[in-house]
Amino acid sequence: MDYPLITPETEFDAVILAAGDFPTHPLPLTLLAHAKYICCCDGAAAEYVGKGYMPNAIVGDGDSLPNKLKQQCANILHEVAEQDSNDLTKATRHCIGMGFRHIAYLGATGKREDHSLANISLMMHYYRNMGIAPTMITDHGVFIPTHGNRTFGSKPGQQISIFNFGCNHIESKGLKWQSFPYEHMWQGTLNEAVGTEIQFCADNYYMVFRCFP
Repeated sequence: MDYPLITPETEFDAVILAAGDFPTHPLPLTLLAHAKYICCCDGAAAEYVGKGYMPNAIVGDGDSLPNKLKQQCANILHEVAEQDSNDLTKATRHCIGMGFRHIAYLGATGKREDHSLANISLMMHYYRNMGIAPTMITDHGVFIPTHGNRTFGSKPGQQISIFNFGCNHIESKGLKWQSFPYEHMWQGTLNEAVGTEIQFCADNYYMVFRCFP
C-alpha cells in the first residue's frame, strides 16, 4: 500500500511546525512529541518554546521572533532574508538540505484562511518540484499530494476528499462515489470510503484528504 493510515507510530524524517493554530488533536501532538527532528517556522517558535520545548532548528526571516528568543536560540536559528518564499518553504529547504524527504507539516492551517489555502497548495508544489513526500496533518485529517496509480488505507465510513491538479483521467475503487477529472475544487469533496483500501488510477497529479475516522 502506498499510503497507509497515519498512526501515532508513523515515522517521518522531520516535522515542520508552522505558525497557524497549534495542534490540539492527539495524533499530531503525538507525532510532534516523538519527532526525530523538529523545525519551527519562526512564527511558531515562540509558542513552541513557551510550552517548554526546544526545536532542532528555527527557520525564517526572523521578523516574528522576540529579541530575547533570538538570543536564547541563536545556535539553532537560521535566518533567511529573501522575501520571495514564505517561512514554510524556507523551512522545507532547510530540511531538504539536511537530507530529509519524508516530512510532516503541523500547525499549517487555522488563523488566516489565505495562509491556510496557500500552505495546503504548497504541499503539491513541494511534491512536484522539490522531490519530497510531504504530509500535512491538521486537527481534522491528513492532506497527501500524489500522482498516478496509488493505494490509500482507509476505514469504512471515513470521509475522503480529492482535489484535481491536472488529471484528465482519474478513477477510483473503494469510494462511495466514483472519482472523475474534477474541474472545480469542491467537486471531489465529501466522498466516503466503503472499506479499508482506496485505489486511484490517474494520469496526473491530485491531492487526497483523509478525515480522521
